[in-house]
Amino acid sequence: MTRQSTPASGGDRPDLRRGDLEETFRRLFDEHAAVLHRYLVGRIGADIAGDLLSETFLTALQQRDRYDAERGSARSWLFGIATNLLRTEVRNEVAAQRKQLHLAAHEHSRRVVHGHADRVAERIDAQTRVQHLARALAELSPNDLDVLLLTSWAELTPTEIGETLGVPAGTVRSRLHRTRRLLRASAAPSSARDEEGVQADD
Repeated sequence: MTRQSTPASGGDRPDLRRGDLEETFRRLFDEHAAVLHRYLVGRIGADIAGDLLSETFLTALQQRDRYDAERGSARSWLFGIATNLLRTEVRNEVAAQRKQLHLAAHEHSRRVVHGHADRVAERIDAQTRVQHLARALAELSPNDLDVLLLTSWAELTPTEIGETLGVPAGTVRSRLHRTRRLLRASAAPSSARDEEGVQADD
């Protein structure tokens, strides 16, 4: 009786403990590398994204025994690895963003001193909105930022993000709702924020 070999994978929940690992990881790379790379480029830039993509698959190969197909798809698992690598890479991201905001505000003020009053006011208002939004992004917790970017850039579902971060899908939806509300408030015109502040004080 001829013994049949066990398939190397099944859908997006492959068995990484047996079968042809080279073929399995080649398939995983073909299916997920492009979207992972777009996500990494969006978060850290093209210069570093390629290296992190390679490191993501190398880490996956080294930690293949930790993958549990019953807990989530390979796609979610790979995004989890990539996100953890990103956190290590961008620990100084908030400080860098704040420095950039300060320099941008200084340069903007220097350029518009001699402009028309109304146009200057419009530019300052637009610049202020951008600064508020960028500051709000910089002040998000790592968990909230991960949820936001896994949704907008990686286009993962709440269930997939939950598998990626190891939290319930309901928690993902709650974080996303809270984060979007904060960003909408930050991007609102200053007059609207002032009015909301007055109403809150009443």
